[in-house]
Amino acid sequence: MALVPHLDSDMLIRPEQPTDWAAVHAVNESAFETPAEAGLVDALRQEAQTVVSLVAEQDGSVVGHIMFSPVSLSAHPGLKIMGLAPMAVIPGHQRNGIGSALVRAGLERCKELGYGAVAVVGHPNYYPRFGFLPAKGFGIGCEYDVPEETFMILELHPGFLHGASGIIQYNEAFRNA
Repeated sequence: MALVPHLDSDMLIRPEQPTDWAAVHAVNESAFETPAEAGLVDALRQEAQTVVSLVAEQDGSVVGHIMFSPVSLSAHPGLKIMGLAPMAVIPGHQRNGIGSALVRAGLERCKELGYGAVAVVGHPNYYPRFGFLPAKGFGIGCEYDVPEETFMILELHPGFLHGASGIIQYNEAFRNA
């Protein structure tokens, strides 16, 4: 657990607990246009192993959430890689550093668990600030038809993906979302 100072109050970034599930569902529903991401979170809790799920709590309320789940690289299934998805912050709390704090804490937790890289489909002007680079530069593609500039990889350990290429494959829950 990490207490992170935030503006005029304190923000707590901590592991998600079962008692947070309804609040996490609400955060994801409020942050996205459809309830698909909220449903994805619920499904990943059931289907994926070694999920990293963190919440941002401010003034006793969950205001943000991030989830990481294992993905595989088609030609190198033994590599420990996580997929970042979804990341959500309640609209009234966006653009205040909550998402960035969640990303940094989540990346650190993935590294602590021995994962060597993280993949994300996300905004090309947001994720590079954390070190994410276009996946095509690593010879890695996404199983989904997404714009090249939105599919990025971050090596948590420099050189982890050296000589590795292929297609990132996500948990079945992503196909059903």
